[in-house]
Amino acid sequence: MNDDPKSKISQLRIDPAARRRSTGTMWLIFLGVTLTAVAAVIFWRPWAGEGIRFARGGKAYTPATSDPAASAATTNLAALPVAPGANLISNSVLTVSGYIVNRERIEISPRFMGLVKWIGVNKGDAVTNGQVIVRLDDAEYRAQFDAAVARLATAKANLVRSEVDYQRILSLSTNNIETRANEDDARLQVEANRAALAEAEANRDLYRTYLDWCVIRSPINGVVLEKLTRAGEVVTPQSFGGTGGPSTALLSVGDPKDLQVEIDLNEADLAKVRLHQPCKISPEAYPDRSYDGTVVEIAPEASRQKGTLQIKVQIKDPDSYLTPELSAKVDFLGK
Repeated sequence: MNDDPKSKISQLRIDPAARRRSTGTMWLIFLGVTLTAVAAVIFWRPWAGEGIRFARGGKAYTPATSDPAASAATTNLAALPVAPGANLISNSVLTVSGYIVNRERIEISPRFMGLVKWIGVNKGDAVTNGQVIVRLDDAEYRAQFDAAVARLATAKANLVRSEVDYQRILSLSTNNIETRANEDDARLQVEANRAALAEAEANRDLYRTYLDWCVIRSPINGVVLEKLTRAGEVVTPQSFGGTGGPSTALLSVGDPKDLQVEIDLNEADLAKVRLHQPCKISPEAYPDRSYDGTVVEIAPEASRQKGTLQIKVQIKDPDSYLTPELSAKVDFLGK
């Protein structure tokens, strides 16, 4: 049962070949430690332009430093132009956001109930003042116009005949062949026929106006913002009190070169805003673009529920980057 102690010691002895480590693995470990140390030194060293600070108005200043190289680098960075949109407006007294709107948004509605026969524009199309954009079915009014023209011709004929009769009776009355009463009746008939002729002319003009109303024209130079009906639908100038009734408008148009920013201004900031105050406008979609503007309207009444007052800022020289109903930032400038 007794084991030889020397044999147990020999079993615990480690083979010298197993104790020898791989030379390649040692080199990899050494290289990894070296790279880690170099990276730590690089990131630990402060950057030359780290001390730059930007003050209001986009001007840079640098805290005092004893490192001449860092000072030179800072000076060069301060001379670089600031990226558009990063500039701060030095004389801005208030910055708020609002929505771009058309100064005039016109919804074109018919003057009477009618059937849409033709629409010549689509959403986004440019239109000019006086351009025909919609035609309503005018068959009924054209028939009434033709009837009015016929009645006018009859009234003219009746007037001519009554005038001839009056002249004949007047001649006979002068020679005492006709009585004075017949002369008066003939004269009154002439007056009645003249009144009938005037009425017939008015009816003709009325139905001509109805025909003109069937041809709807654009009232401004602008763009079709919304198409509210289609050919074949019935339209009316007034609602019947329900959403399922006829449409009350045909098209909505606006001038893309006449834009404003509509702002709900907090009453606490009202003292910073005045009429004709200059502004700078930047659309949120294009913050690097800036437009001049002017306060053109301050609402005469505030909203009690929101505690705000509506302000409108007219945009000078708008371009295609400004889209109605998108948001924009407005800087109100001081003196």
